[in-house]
Amino acid sequence: MAQQLHLPAGSAARDGFDLVVTPESAGWGFSSLRTLTLPPGGERTFSTGRDEVLVLPLSGSARVEVDGEVLELAGRASVFEGVTDFAYVGRDSDLTVSSAAGAVLSFPGARARRRLPFRYGPASGVPVELRGAGQCSRQVNNFATPQAFETDKLIACEVLTPAGNWSSYPPHRHDRTSDVESELEEVYYFEFRGLGPAGTPRLDDGVGYQRVYGEAERPVDVLEEVRSGDVVLIPHGWHGPSMASPAYDMYYLNVMAGPADERAWRICDDPAHGWVRSTWEGVPVDPRLPLYGAPAAADAPA
Repeated sequence: MAQQLHLPAGSAARDGFDLVVTPESAGWGFSSLRTLTLPPGGERTFSTGRDEVLVLPLSGSARVEVDGEVLELAGRASVFEGVTDFAYVGRDSDLTVSSAAGAVLSFPGARARRRLPFRYGPASGVPVELRGAGQCSRQVNNFATPQAFETDKLIACEVLTPAGNWSSYPPHRHDRTSDVESELEEVYYFEFRGLGPAGTPRLDDGVGYQRVYGEAERPVDVLEEVRSGDVVLIPHGWHGPSMASPAYDMYYLNVMAGPADERAWRICDDPAHGWVRSTWEGVPVDPRLPLYGAPAAADAPA
Protein backbone atom coordinates (compact mmCIF):
# COMPACT_ATOMS: atom_id res chain seq x y z
CA MET A 1 0.00 0.00 0.00
CA ALA A 2 2.78 2.47 0.93
CA GLN A 3 4.54 1.96 -2.41
CA GLN A 4 1.31 2.77 -4.28
CA LEU A 5 0.53 5.86 -2.22
CA HIS A 6 4.02 7.38 -1.95
CA LEU A 7 5.27 8.68 -5.31
CA PRO A 8 8.94 9.76 -5.10
CA ALA A 9 9.98 12.74 -7.23
CA GLY A 10 10.19 11.75 -10.89
CA SER A 11 8.42 8.42 -10.49
CA ALA A 12 5.11 9.76 -11.86
CA ALA A 13 6.59 11.90 -14.66
CA ARG A 14 4.76 11.53 -17.97
CA ASP A 15 4.21 13.29 -21.29
CA GLY A 16 6.70 16.06 -20.49
CA PHE A 17 5.20 16.79 -17.06
CA ASP A 18 7.33 16.34 -13.93
CA LEU A 19 4.33 14.80 -12.15
CA VAL A 20 1.01 13.42 -13.35
CA VAL A 21 -1.61 12.23 -10.87
CA THR A 22 -5.04 11.62 -12.38
CA PRO A 23 -8.14 10.06 -10.84
CA GLU A 24 -7.39 7.00 -12.98
CA SER A 25 -3.73 6.67 -11.92
CA ALA A 26 -4.65 7.23 -8.25
CA GLY A 27 -7.49 4.70 -8.37
CA TRP A 28 -10.13 7.15 -7.19
CA GLY A 29 -12.74 9.47 -8.66
CA PHE A 30 -11.92 13.18 -8.45
CA SER A 31 -8.57 14.70 -7.34
CA SER A 32 -5.63 15.34 -9.68
CA LEU A 33 -2.31 17.17 -9.82
CA ARG A 34 0.33 17.89 -12.45
CA THR A 35 3.57 19.85 -12.24
CA LEU A 36 5.57 21.24 -15.15
CA THR A 37 8.98 22.88 -15.54
CA LEU A 38 9.11 25.47 -18.32
CA PRO A 39 12.58 26.59 -19.44
CA PRO A 40 13.08 30.26 -20.37
CA GLY A 41 10.89 30.91 -23.40
CA GLY A 42 9.14 27.55 -22.90
CA GLU A 43 5.51 26.87 -23.81
CA ARG A 44 3.08 23.98 -23.36
CA THR A 45 -0.49 23.43 -24.58
CA PHE A 46 -2.81 20.75 -23.25
CA SER A 47 -6.48 20.03 -22.68
CA THR A 48 -8.13 19.96 -19.27
CA GLY A 49 -10.56 17.25 -20.43
CA ARG A 50 -13.13 16.52 -17.72
CA ASP A 51 -11.07 18.28 -15.03
CA GLU A 52 -11.15 21.86 -13.80
CA VAL A 53 -7.60 23.02 -12.98
CA LEU A 54 -5.71 25.89 -11.44
CA VAL A 55 -2.46 27.22 -12.83
CA LEU A 56 -0.49 27.83 -9.63
CA PRO A 57 3.16 28.97 -9.96
CA LEU A 58 5.55 27.23 -7.58
CA SER A 59 8.36 29.45 -8.85
CA GLY A 60 8.60 32.01 -11.61
CA SER A 61 5.94 33.84 -13.58
CA ALA A 62 3.75 32.65 -16.44
CA ARG A 63 1.34 33.61 -19.19
CA VAL A 64 -1.89 31.58 -19.43
CA GLU A 65 -4.09 31.61 -22.54
CA VAL A 66 -7.52 30.00 -22.93
CA ASP A 67 -9.81 30.58 -25.95
CA GLY A 68 -7.89 33.72 -26.95
CA GLU A 69 -8.09 35.25 -23.46
CA VAL A 70 -4.78 35.85 -21.68
CA LEU A 71 -3.86 36.17 -18.01
CA GLU A 72 -0.39 37.19 -16.81
CA LEU A 73 0.66 35.57 -13.51
CA ALA A 74 3.30 37.45 -11.51
CA GLY A 75 4.11 34.26 -9.59
CA ARG A 76 6.85 34.19 -6.95
CA ALA A 77 10.50 33.32 -6.44
CA SER A 78 9.65 30.11 -4.57
CA VAL A 79 6.89 28.62 -2.41
CA PHE A 80 8.82 29.86 0.66
CA GLU A 81 8.94 33.49 -0.49
CA GLY A 82 5.38 34.64 -1.02
CA VAL A 83 1.75 34.01 -1.80
CA THR A 84 1.17 33.70 -5.54
CA ASP A 85 -1.58 34.70 -7.90
CA PHE A 86 -3.14 31.93 -10.01
CA ALA A 87 -5.54 31.20 -12.85
CA TYR A 88 -8.68 29.04 -12.91
CA VAL A 89 -9.35 27.01 -16.07
CA GLY A 90 -12.63 25.16 -16.51
CA ARG A 91 -13.17 21.64 -17.80
CA ASP A 92 -13.19 20.99 -21.57
CA SER A 93 -10.67 23.79 -22.19
CA ASP A 94 -7.45 23.99 -24.19
CA LEU A 95 -4.88 26.02 -22.27
CA THR A 96 -1.42 27.27 -23.19
CA VAL A 97 1.15 28.20 -20.55
CA SER A 98 4.41 29.98 -21.32
CA SER A 99 7.16 31.76 -19.40
CA ALA A 100 9.73 34.23 -20.66
CA ALA A 101 12.13 33.66 -17.77
CA GLY A 102 11.20 30.05 -16.93
CA ALA A 103 8.87 28.72 -14.25
CA VAL A 104 7.75 25.66 -12.31
CA LEU A 105 3.97 25.41 -12.43
CA SER A 106 1.48 23.19 -10.64
CA PHE A 107 -1.99 22.28 -11.87
CA PRO A 108 -4.22 21.19 -8.97
CA GLY A 109 -7.38 19.69 -10.46
CA ALA A 110 -10.67 17.93 -9.89
CA ARG A 111 -13.13 16.01 -12.03
CA ALA A 112 -15.86 18.61 -12.57
CA ARG A 113 -19.55 18.66 -13.51
CA ARG A 114 -19.87 22.33 -14.49
CA ARG A 115 -17.65 24.36 -16.82
CA LEU A 116 -16.92 27.57 -14.94
CA PRO A 117 -15.30 30.61 -16.64
CA PHE A 118 -11.57 31.21 -17.05
CA ARG A 119 -10.55 33.79 -14.46
CA TYR A 120 -7.80 35.31 -12.30
CA GLY A 121 -7.08 34.71 -8.61
CA PRO A 122 -5.06 37.63 -7.17
CA ALA A 123 -2.43 37.00 -4.50
CA SER A 124 -4.02 39.82 -2.47
CA GLY A 125 -7.22 37.77 -2.21
CA VAL A 126 -5.57 34.68 -0.65
CA PRO A 127 -6.39 34.35 3.09
CA VAL A 128 -3.25 33.51 5.08
CA GLU A 129 -3.98 31.67 8.32
CA LEU A 130 -1.93 30.46 11.30
CA ARG A 131 -3.06 27.16 12.85
CA GLY A 132 -2.05 25.19 15.92
CA ALA A 133 0.36 26.38 18.62
CA GLY A 134 3.96 25.84 19.72
CA GLN A 135 5.58 22.98 17.82
CA CYS A 136 2.27 22.21 16.09
CA SER A 137 2.20 25.67 14.47
CA ARG A 138 1.89 26.07 10.71
CA GLN A 139 0.86 28.62 8.09
CA VAL A 140 -1.94 27.91 5.61
CA ASN A 141 -2.51 29.81 2.36
CA ASN A 142 -6.20 29.20 1.62
CA PHE A 143 -6.13 30.14 -2.06
CA ALA A 144 -8.91 27.78 -3.22
CA THR A 145 -10.80 26.73 -0.11
CA PRO A 146 -14.63 26.95 -0.21
CA GLN A 147 -14.82 30.38 1.45
CA ALA A 148 -11.95 31.86 -0.59
CA PHE A 149 -12.52 30.98 -4.27
CA GLU A 150 -15.30 29.39 -6.31
CA THR A 151 -14.72 26.12 -8.15
CA ASP A 152 -17.03 23.24 -8.99
CA LYS A 153 -15.34 20.47 -6.94
CA LEU A 154 -11.74 21.48 -6.26
CA ILE A 155 -10.46 22.46 -2.80
CA ALA A 156 -6.77 23.40 -2.46
CA CYS A 157 -4.43 25.14 -0.04
CA GLU A 158 -0.73 25.42 0.80
CA VAL A 159 0.78 24.61 4.21
CA LEU A 160 4.16 25.90 5.43
CA THR A 161 5.67 24.23 8.49
CA PRO A 162 8.79 25.62 10.20
CA ALA A 163 11.69 23.21 10.71
CA GLY A 164 11.06 20.78 13.57
CA ASN A 165 7.29 21.33 13.74
CA TRP A 166 4.39 18.93 13.13
CA SER A 167 1.55 19.76 10.72
CA SER A 168 -1.74 17.98 10.06
CA TYR A 169 -1.90 17.33 13.78
CA PRO A 170 -3.87 15.97 15.51
CA PRO A 171 -4.41 13.29 12.85
CA HIS A 172 -7.73 13.77 11.09
CA ARG A 173 -9.78 12.29 8.29
CA HIS A 174 -12.38 13.39 5.75
CA ASP A 175 -13.51 10.21 4.02
CA ARG A 176 -17.20 9.97 4.99
CA THR A 177 -20.16 12.25 4.32
CA SER A 178 -21.85 13.48 7.50
CA ASP A 179 -22.63 16.64 9.44
CA VAL A 180 -19.07 16.69 10.77
CA GLU A 181 -17.09 15.21 7.88
CA SER A 182 -16.74 15.58 4.10
CA GLU A 183 -15.69 12.76 1.76
CA LEU A 184 -12.55 14.08 0.07
CA GLU A 185 -9.60 12.36 -1.63
CA GLU A 186 -6.35 14.23 -1.02
CA VAL A 187 -2.97 14.75 -2.66
CA TYR A 188 0.04 16.03 -0.70
CA TYR A 189 2.88 17.52 -2.80
CA PHE A 190 6.06 18.41 -0.85
CA GLU A 191 8.96 20.87 -1.08
CA PHE A 192 11.66 21.70 1.48
CA ARG A 193 13.98 24.58 2.33
CA GLY A 194 16.95 24.48 4.68
CA LEU A 195 19.91 26.58 5.68
CA GLY A 196 23.47 25.56 4.96
CA PRO A 197 26.73 27.11 6.20
CA ALA A 198 26.48 30.81 7.14
CA GLY A 199 22.73 30.74 6.59
CA THR A 200 22.97 29.93 2.89
CA PRO A 201 19.57 28.69 1.65
CA ARG A 202 19.45 25.07 0.50
CA LEU A 203 16.58 23.65 -1.54
CA ASP A 204 18.09 20.35 -2.58
CA ASP A 205 18.10 17.67 0.12
CA GLY A 206 15.41 18.48 2.69
CA VAL A 207 13.51 15.68 4.34
CA GLY A 208 10.29 15.16 6.30
CA TYR A 209 7.88 12.35 7.17
CA GLN A 210 4.22 11.70 6.41
CA ARG A 211 1.89 9.36 8.30
CA VAL A 212 -1.42 7.92 7.07
CA TYR A 213 -3.30 5.11 8.84
CA GLY A 214 -6.73 3.57 8.70
CA GLU A 215 -9.16 1.39 10.63
CA ALA A 216 -9.75 -2.35 10.56
CA GLU A 217 -12.58 -2.07 8.05
CA ARG A 218 -10.67 0.42 5.85
CA PRO A 219 -6.95 -0.29 6.24
CA VAL A 220 -4.20 2.01 4.99
CA ASP A 221 -0.67 2.25 6.40
CA VAL A 222 1.88 4.84 5.25
CA LEU A 223 4.93 6.16 7.08
CA GLU A 224 7.22 7.62 4.44
CA GLU A 225 10.30 9.81 4.24
CA VAL A 226 9.36 12.60 1.83
CA ARG A 227 11.56 14.98 -0.14
CA SER A 228 11.05 17.85 -2.58
CA GLY A 229 8.84 16.76 -5.47
CA ASP A 230 7.43 13.74 -3.63
CA VAL A 231 3.69 13.07 -3.44
CA VAL A 232 1.58 11.12 -0.96
CA LEU A 233 -1.93 10.07 -1.98
CA ILE A 234 -4.60 9.80 0.72
CA PRO A 235 -7.69 7.91 -0.49
CA HIS A 236 -9.08 7.59 3.06
CA GLY A 237 -7.97 7.21 6.67
CA TRP A 238 -6.41 9.35 9.36
CA HIS A 239 -3.55 11.50 8.09
CA GLY A 240 -0.96 13.27 10.17
CA PRO A 241 1.37 14.21 11.42
CA SER A 242 3.32 15.75 8.56
CA MET A 243 6.70 16.14 10.23
CA ALA A 244 9.36 18.68 9.24
CA SER A 245 12.90 17.67 10.16
CA PRO A 246 14.80 20.11 12.41
CA ALA A 247 17.00 21.36 9.57
CA TYR A 248 14.33 22.10 6.95
CA ASP A 249 11.15 24.12 6.59
CA MET A 250 8.45 22.06 4.87
CA TYR A 251 5.88 23.09 2.24
CA TYR A 252 3.02 20.99 1.00
CA LEU A 253 0.28 21.62 -1.51
CA ASN A 254 -3.04 19.98 -0.59
CA VAL A 255 -5.45 19.07 -3.40
CA MET A 256 -8.88 17.70 -2.47
CA ALA A 257 -12.16 16.76 -4.15
CA GLY A 258 -14.99 14.31 -3.58
CA PRO A 259 -18.41 13.12 -4.69
CA ALA A 260 -20.73 15.27 -2.57
CA ASP A 261 -22.85 17.97 -4.20
CA GLU A 262 -21.79 20.35 -1.44
CA ARG A 263 -18.25 21.69 -1.78
CA ALA A 264 -17.23 21.58 1.89
CA TRP A 265 -14.12 20.83 3.94
CA ARG A 266 -15.17 19.24 7.23
CA ILE A 267 -12.77 17.06 9.20
CA CYS A 268 -12.92 14.63 12.11
CA ASP A 269 -10.00 14.28 14.58
CA ASP A 270 -8.75 10.86 15.60
CA PRO A 271 -10.27 10.63 19.11
CA ALA A 272 -7.06 9.02 20.37
CA HIS A 273 -5.17 12.25 19.68
CA GLY A 274 -7.71 15.06 19.39
CA TRP A 275 -7.30 15.94 23.08
CA VAL A 276 -4.01 17.65 22.22
CA ARG A 277 -5.98 20.71 21.09
CA SER A 278 -6.87 21.38 24.74
CA THR A 279 -3.17 21.81 25.56
CA TRP A 280 -2.79 24.68 23.10
CA GLU A 281 -4.76 27.22 25.12
CA GLY A 282 -2.42 30.07 26.02
CA VAL A 283 0.46 28.62 23.97
CA PRO A 284 1.65 31.12 21.35
CA VAL A 285 2.06 30.35 17.69
CA ASP A 286 5.66 29.67 16.66
CA PRO A 287 7.31 33.13 16.36
CA ARG A 288 8.83 32.12 13.01
CA LEU A 289 5.32 32.41 11.54
CA PRO A 290 4.04 33.77 9.33
CA LEU A 291 6.88 33.13 6.90
CA TYR A 292 5.18 35.80 4.77
CA GLY A 293 1.77 37.43 4.43
CA ALA A 294 -0.66 38.68 7.03
CA PRO A 295 -2.75 36.09 8.92
CA ALA A 296 -6.53 36.15 8.50
CA ALA A 297 -9.36 34.22 10.15
CA ALA A 298 -9.25 30.42 10.48
CA ASP A 299 -10.83 28.13 7.87
CA ALA A 300 -10.32 24.38 8.52
CA PRO A 301 -7.55 22.22 10.01
CA ALA A 302 -4.69 20.92 7.84
